Amino acid sequence: MSLTQLNTEQLIAECRKQDKNAQLEVYNRYYKAMYNTSLRIIKDTAEAEDVMQEAFLTAFTKLAMLTDNKMFGAWLKKIVINASITASRKNNHHREVALETIEYALTDSDGIVTEDLTTIKANKILTTLNQLKDSYSTALSLHFIEGYDYEEICQIMDISYSNCRTLVSRAKESLRKKLQVV
Repeated sequence: MSLTQLNTEQLIAECRKQDKNAQLEVYNRYYKAMYNTSLRIIKDTAEAEDVMQEAFLTAFTKLAMLTDNKMFGAWLKKIVINASITASRKNNHHREVALETIEYALTDSDGIVTEDLTTIKANKILTTLNQLKDSYSTALSLHFIEGYDYEEICQIMDISYSNCRTLVSRAKESLRKKLQVV
């Protein structure tokens, strides 16, 4: 049976045996999602790629710490998020994600690129989200895009529950105000 036919649990079992081909298959399955997660936090394409690759190396070297192979994706995402937040704090300056890095385009029957209203709204929100303070954009990305609840965000960002709720609330309000101005 080829590695592409194995489910994630089986692949992780092979990775525990230091199978480089299994590691490559796991990387190929997860790298796009992990890169996008890192990019939303770091806002720099090259650095997000570096952080994502380092996170994979960390995951493969610390695979013994993973107790349930079914949880690999969530465990890896947490490693990526923590590494991204650490890198973002080290840089501690605001960077924009170039709009060209967010691929979006719909073509009509003539092959002419058009955008529908949903795409325009999504791009407007993403652009505006990247204009917020780093803590606001990180909190909103974790909550709305990654789907983390307040308790998980508290752990990831190392803040109290009340601070987390306040941060998300203020971030939402800031996003609303900026969207009304734009």
